[in-house]
Amino acid sequence: MRTASPHAMTIVKSTAPALEKHGVEITTAMYARLFRDPAIEALFDKAAQSSGEQPRRLAGAILAYARNIDKLANLRPAVSRMVARHVETGVKAEHYPYVAEALLPAIRDVLGPDVATDEVLAAWGEAYWMLADILIAAEAQAYEDAVAA
Repeated sequence: MRTASPHAMTIVKSTAPALEKHGVEITTAMYARLFRDPAIEALFDKAAQSSGEQPRRLAGAILAYARNIDKLANLRPAVSRMVARHVETGVKAEHYPYVAEALLPAIRDVLGPDVATDEVLAAWGEAYWMLADILIAAEAQAYEDAVAA
């Protein structure tokens, strides 16, 4: 399982104010990029997208992650909810690279290259894959548990 370096964690935590201010704009831009692929778009609740609920929820989750990246135990309940939702909607490990490829450029698009520098995006890349690995492992277990039940 990948981890983010202490330096990356510090950078990610430092982006929390920008995420608080621009989070929904970032997630909306991310979904626009992600939904260029109709197969990926089909995994998502269209009503939650059109109402803005899903971009708001994800923005809140990203902000909570930025604030707690060094205290992941604080995020256990949220991670459990994400895992349950991902299993319910059929999210698989192979979907995570698509999200990374949409999220990181959306951060730069919204915050601009002066704020979302290469160093910031590299830190967020580390952070993203650390969380993705946690989710992927928990989802794999949940899928196994469902098959066994």
